[in-house]
Amino acid sequence: MLLRIILPLSVFISILSAQTPFTVVRIKYDGGGDWYGNRITFVNLFGQLRQNTDVDVTEKEIALNILDKDFFKYPFAYIAGHGNIKFSDEEVSRMREYLVKGGFLWADDDFGMDPSFRREMKKVFPDLDWAELPFSHGIYHILYQFPNGLPKVHKHAGGPPRGYGLFYEGRMVAFYTFNTDISDGCEDAEIHGDPEEIRRAALQMGTNIILWALLN
Repeated sequence: MLLRIILPLSVFISILSAQTPFTVVRIKYDGGGDWYGNRITFVNLFGQLRQNTDVDVTEKEIALNILDKDFFKYPFAYIAGHGNIKFSDEEVSRMREYLVKGGFLWADDDFGMDPSFRREMKKVFPDLDWAELPFSHGIYHILYQFPNGLPKVHKHAGGPPRGYGLFYEGRMVAFYTFNTDISDGCEDAEIHGDPEEIRRAALQMGTNIILWALLN
């Protein structure tokens, strides 16, 4: 049975006035990490959104540096990788401005970026700390139900996956999926050999993240 979410007209007006169709900006960063990985993630995620929601989406994401003049055109940013992430002082300042002014960041640890990502985000918001979200949080329930929080895609360090939020003046400006690798789970089956049920869960969780960001 096809599950659809019908968004209120007022919400669509707000979304479409900012950007039609919706896409994601993938952050190109320095430091040596592979910002360019998971090339099929958003092709498949946007396909999932197209089939199961009424959100108008593009075919794939766009990749930009934080300092690119068009970066602020995209309300949803994504960052991932296995290695080192490094922001310049100007990028730190612009990233803070982007998030404070209403942008949203989804960070997905491919396994290895955690120390550098946390270090750089601490520069962006020195006074803020990541908070692990309770399983009751709306991001786990907005369309697809995840009563136990994030699905576990890859083993990585072992143990459960963790979903962290960064809150500025009461609004969650960034969501960090750690110790799972949602992005890998959204790629084609032959790339990582993930079982169909794992890929389905990853695509559904990715859909929840995008919908939650658009509606909050």
